Amino acid sequence: MMSTTTMAKASILAPSRQHFGSRVFDELGMERDPDNLYLQTIDAVLHAAEVLELPHHVQLILAQPKNEIMVHFPVLMDDGEYRLFKGYRVQHNNALGPYKGGLRYHPHVSLDDVKSLACLMTMKCSLVRIPYGGGKGGIKCDPRSLSTDELRRVTRRFVSAIAPQIGPDYDIPAPDVGTNAQVMAWFADTYMNITGGRDAHAVVTGKPVDFGGSLGREKATGQGVIDVLAELLPEVGLTIKGASASILGYGNVGSWAGKLWAERGGKVTAVYDHTGGVYNAQGLDTLALDEHVKKHGGVGGFEKEGRAQAISADEFYRVKVDVFIPAALEQMINTERANQLDCKVVAEAANAPTTPAGERILLERGVEILPAILCSAGGVTVSYFEWVQNKTHVTWDIERVDEELNRHMVLAARRTQLARHRFGVDMRTAAYIAALEQIGKVYALRGIFP
Repeated sequence: MMSTTTMAKASILAPSRQHFGSRVFDELGMERDPDNLYLQTIDAVLHAAEVLELPHHVQLILAQPKNEIMVHFPVLMDDGEYRLFKGYRVQHNNALGPYKGGLRYHPHVSLDDVKSLACLMTMKCSLVRIPYGGGKGGIKCDPRSLSTDELRRVTRRFVSAIAPQIGPDYDIPAPDVGTNAQVMAWFADTYMNITGGRDAHAVVTGKPVDFGGSLGREKATGQGVIDVLAELLPEVGLTIKGASASILGYGNVGSWAGKLWAERGGKVTAVYDHTGGVYNAQGLDTLALDEHVKKHGGVGGFEKEGRAQAISADEFYRVKVDVFIPAALEQMINTERANQLDCKVVAEAANAPTTPAGERILLERGVEILPAILCSAGGVTVSYFEWVQNKTHVTWDIERVDEELNRHMVLAARRTQLARHRFGVDMRTAAYIAALEQIGKVYALRGIFP
């Protein structure tokens, strides 16, 4: 175990991100664009690969997705008009097993962002040692503006467009931003009607429990965040009980992280989302806030219930807390926000919430960053449990799900700690190293076809 002093020193002395120094970029003709999320992600992965001395041919393979699928499809809207939608499915790597990754419905879905998230899924699955590769998908749309019937038709039409490229033994989507268990039910039903076949319902995870879903899947990502914090906070002299936290985003992941944090004796003092921010120095009622969000679509207005005061975005980021949990979208912690944060630990519940420039500022200030491929791996882990249950035609009780999830998260956290100790790097690089070690071993065993 590293001491608190050693950990802080390792963070401050961590190699600067965005070096773009790997010759892989030159060999593949990749740009060096510091604002491109995919290139940021690959740069960080390749930096870890170089520290690990991963074989060059494996670095080349991981630098680009295996498959990039883009589709356009018409959907009949409620007003009788047709609208053309754009959808993506990126399959990054399947050396460890079938592609696995969420399906996002959002107005700003783009190919490079989906590529980045697919790569992160490859790393995430390897880090927690589940037999999946990385994939990701999305539809460029605003689900809030669609009626239930329109959302169902968009989903079914997208499934019909990509059905030949997915399957329960090849590529298994799951919920992400803008999608949920209901969307996964429509997805699975459509695929089953198109293809039939044994275990066809296992084509997606995150389904409703009554339709083959797993107990514990809804809370899995938030619970994984808390499991990691419980394991790693003592390294910086903290425990959850009595510690304070602020949360950016209070959707599925953020709300469960908040509720479970409070359940273990911590207090959530500030929350912010697209509708506004709320603050209570004594601790917000996380259960009541969750109910408010489900009813009103965001945390804004919760202060009217007399349980909190409204705060601005700037005020939210400046709230002094022990742990800051970004649980919203990518790239939200930029240089401005990093300079405003007053915390000891950042636990990335969202994928890639911190820009490289923002990360450098936080590391220089001695803030510990627990990376997304570790903190947010709970969702894909329980998705794996759901897939196993579907394939073996059994049902696990919640106690088994929670126990197995905790075991996977704790072991992943310890692998990351060990890599940090061995290589003297920051936690993000250590997590990538721990993931790449497994991928490298598998490539050494399998070889490259033919």
